[in-house]
Amino acid sequence: MKKVLLFSSVIILTSISMQSQSSILERNSNFKGATATLDSYKAIYQLDSNDPRIINKTIRNINNALEDPRLKNKLQIELVAFSGGTDAFLRDSAYEAELKELVIKGVTVVQCSNTLKERHLNRDQIYAFIAVVPSGNGELIIRQAEGWAIIKP
Repeated sequence: MKKVLLFSSVIILTSISMQSQSSILERNSNFKGATATLDSYKAIYQLDSNDPRIINKTIRNINNALEDPRLKNKLQIELVAFSGGTDAFLRDSAYEAELKELVIKGVTVVQCSNTLKERHLNRDQIYAFIAVVPSGNGELIIRQAEGWAIIKP
């Protein structure tokens, strides 16, 4: 009798657990993402690598954020490059068209002045439409203190 009762309890608990798991899985599959309830959102993307895969991913990520229907007309983005990321902003890089397009879409694109100095680069060696800030890290620190999301693809 005890074995039957124990066996029955295990079956009932397993059934409840399977129903609960099914409900959890269904709830997860129906999730459509967070709702953008604020009037505005701000994000700063950090580019500190000259790896073409990282540069392309960063540009793609920014474009994806700009196209997110939840964030349309609510999003302010800045792209800050320093260290190896500076290579994407050099006048002979393959990224001129993509970077111009970001600026046209309203993204503020900036270069760290410290990196230019450290690499013995002149302002005229980066694209003219790129802004320059005193330091990339300082820009990240200030933006984070202002509540901006920091994204490092």
